[in-house]
Amino acid sequence: MTSHPELEPLAARFGVPVDAVREVPGGVANRAYLLGDELFLRIPRSAAFEKDLLKESTVIPAAIAAGVRTPAIVEFDATRTLIDKPYMVLERVYGTDLVDGETPPQEFWREVGHQVALIHQAERPVGAPEDDGGGDPRPTVDSLAARGYLDVGIASWLLETFDHLATLIPEQKPVLLHGDLAQQNLMARGGRLEAIIDWGDAAWGPPGMEFAKLTLEQVAATLPSYAGEAGLEASVLWFHLSWGVSGLAKGPQPGQRHWTAPAASRLLGVLRFYASSPPDSWRGLIKKTQY
Repeated sequence: MTSHPELEPLAARFGVPVDAVREVPGGVANRAYLLGDELFLRIPRSAAFEKDLLKESTVIPAAIAAGVRTPAIVEFDATRTLIDKPYMVLERVYGTDLVDGETPPQEFWREVGHQVALIHQAERPVGAPEDDGGGDPRPTVDSLAARGYLDVGIASWLLETFDHLATLIPEQKPVLLHGDLAQQNLMARGGRLEAIIDWGDAAWGPPGMEFAKLTLEQVAATLPSYAGEAGLEASVLWFHLSWGVSGLAKGPQPGQRHWTAPAASRLLGVLRFYASSPPDSWRGLIKKTQY
């Protein structure tokens, strides 16, 4: 077992023996530790991530006030008095994420939909930045075609598809977004949703953007209980295609736990979804090519 003497002041503060501090692997922005059996400690890996932890200190209480199932903050401290970095101690969640866990039942996704609806009803907390998801993807399509990542025919079809989706997407009132609603941040236990964790990417933006890090199959299972406005499917598909196109030029991403890391995953995910008889509300969103 690896010891963590640098965390001894924190362990003592919470009445935990230092040998009961155990690091939890994973996490891009923060190093994570179990403090005994009931507490969870997060420390930014670098100064660049400190602002995200500060943001979480305001977003998490807002989410809890809205009824969202997420672990409460026990203490947030940016004074660097006990250790040389800001830290956040949270209540521990018992469960496993979906990356390494079993495939959950449909009821799990219905509960995710209910929880996301609560997030989107929350008041905007201080520190939640505005985020439109990257703006218009059509200039990126033109650039990728010019650089040889897309052929002219596919680029033309993508542009037509984005034009078509733009006519179907209603005006979306900005809402509080979790911002990283992904398999690694959905904690399951006994086939049920235990908690939504990790609010470092929280933002104020269009509701359709929230669903861009789930697979479209998962989104289709989630939206019926979300009960959002009509046209949300078109907005979700817009972000899947937009972010999928934007990621085409990036290199290999080995060793990443999230399914969207490899360059082609999003676009191949759209292909898989539409090749497997999607629900009626999703048909007609993709622009058909005339020959």
